[in-house]
Amino acid sequence: MKLDIVTLNATKAGSIDLDDEVFGLTEIRADILHRMVKYQLAKRRAGTHKTQSRGEVSVTHSKLYKQKGTGQARHGAKNAPIFRGGGHAHNRLPRDYSHDLTKKFRALALRHALSSKVKAGELVIMDTIALKEPKTGALRTQLGKLKFDKVLFIAGPEVDKNFALAARNIPHLDVLPNAGLNVYDILRCKKLVLTADAVDAIHERFKKDGAEAAPKKRAPAKKKAEAEGAAA
Repeated sequence: MKLDIVTLNATKAGSIDLDDEVFGLTEIRADILHRMVKYQLAKRRAGTHKTQSRGEVSVTHSKLYKQKGTGQARHGAKNAPIFRGGGHAHNRLPRDYSHDLTKKFRALALRHALSSKVKAGELVIMDTIALKEPKTGALRTQLGKLKFDKVLFIAGPEVDKNFALAARNIPHLDVLPNAGLNVYDILRCKKLVLTADAVDAIHERFKKDGAEAAPKKRAPAKKKAEAEGAAA
């Protein structure tokens, strides 16, 4: 498929071919995207939560009062979970929330995310994102001409320093290098802006993944036996 290339000044700068196997999936699998988002959010959790058990709280462990004759319920130490300041019955411990997804599945989820933006008309291809001066006001004016609200910019191998400085004070605007492209950030933005360099990097990335994932062809058993006999 072909898409027009625009500039920061809202003018056309040619067109670009997009690979249908990456950007042209017709059936968008919500379950694949859901699993990928859960994978990313689980991986970013610190898991450093910790509460004290009844053996760890700093209170006396002696019996509160005698067993009988007080008219009250029978109790032992004050560190029981039913008392204020006591330990937790099932205390939370530090843990790792991350789980695994295969490389092929993560690549498939990224293809579905990119295709969903194309299908929704929320993908914009830009020639380059570079500024002469790091002026936030000027960049805000340019984004207003383009009618960008909540946008994610994916630059080339590196983000232009002036553009990064100008964009960091604008709300709902994220800028990442092509190595930072991920499903969660794609889905939560209203507009995805890819530079021409970013598109080339994406095509190259999936080309390599496809070459690695391609199964090796095996010779039929009959031909293999004949080849072995000829070699003998």
